[in-house]
Amino acid sequence: MSVTDPDTLSAVTLDKEAKRARLFTRINKADNWFQVLGLAWLTPILKAAAGDNPKAQIGEVWRLLGVPVLAIVIFLLAWGALAPKVQTSLGAVPGPVQVWEQAISLNADAIREREKAAAFYERQDVRNAKLIADGRADDVKQRVYTGRPTYYAQIWTSIKTVFFGFLIASIIAIPLGIAAGLSQTANAALNPLIQIFKPVSPLAWLPIVTMIVSAVYASNDGMFSKSFLISAITVTLCSLWPTLINTALGVSSIDKDLVSVSRVLKMNTWTKITKLVLPSALPLIFTGLRLSLGVGWMVLIAAEMLAQNPGLGKFVWDEFQNGSSQSLAKIMVAVFTIGIIGFLLDRVMYALQSMFTFSANR
Repeated sequence: MSVTDPDTLSAVTLDKEAKRARLFTRINKADNWFQVLGLAWLTPILKAAAGDNPKAQIGEVWRLLGVPVLAIVIFLLAWGALAPKVQTSLGAVPGPVQVWEQAISLNADAIREREKAAAFYERQDVRNAKLIADGRADDVKQRVYTGRPTYYAQIWTSIKTVFFGFLIASIIAIPLGIAAGLSQTANAALNPLIQIFKPVSPLAWLPIVTMIVSAVYASNDGMFSKSFLISAITVTLCSLWPTLINTALGVSSIDKDLVSVSRVLKMNTWTKITKLVLPSALPLIFTGLRLSLGVGWMVLIAAEMLAQNPGLGKFVWDEFQNGSSQSLAKIMVAVFTIGIIGFLLDRVMYALQSMFTFSANR
């Protein structure tokens, strides 16, 4: 049989088509994660490289990547052109270059502070080793470096606080939402409380939380500091409502046929919730969780500013009070940091939603 035999050519063609189909299947699977990571523009690049209508895929790359990049460039150019014309009590509004310089400066300050801390602990270890060698082990002391918190340390403090408050809010909101979705009586009992407390500002909750925590938590010797608890509880009180409402909506809107099946199978309450209710309601529950985390992040910054608790909010307020020529640029660095972290937090929740639900809102 020659190489030009029609059957051989057909087999080769079918093999190429099968490989091509498998390649596009892999690209489509990868696209799910590209969507989660905000890298959707990689999909048309891969498809174009695989030979799928390159002209159309280039147009898709332009829409997904080129247009956003162009919008950012236009924003930066407009900002750089208009900023010097706006005068404040701290001087002209800083442009992109000045803000970037302050970002580099904050990074340099953090590096210097880490070097100081390392030198402090090195001196302490040398001193303690000498005391032990001299037979004065009782005089050995381990002190904690108490230098100025770095910008990165304040970011980490805010992230820890918002996640703790968000976790407590979720633990409270999801069971209450399930109860409200399953029972009209529970829904009637919870609905007035939701409508009353949902619109309350964190600035109203903060003084109440501060007084209660200060009365109950008299010292900072426990697992958590007082300032941490005040900020976290304020986040909890303001961020639990979206999760509660969306959970109740998701549970109440599950297919009635499934509810009928649970009655026929005589499922107990726990089995009904874990095997039927939660899988059906997860997409809306995760929507509520994403909204709650976004609300919690905004609330936290306001709470830290007002209560002067450690974190990004306090950094912004301290720079505002400082009033130096670089303060406004540093505040703008913090604004971009807050926005970027908020975006990343939402991406984390979106990734979890994509992992645990069959249909995530894309």
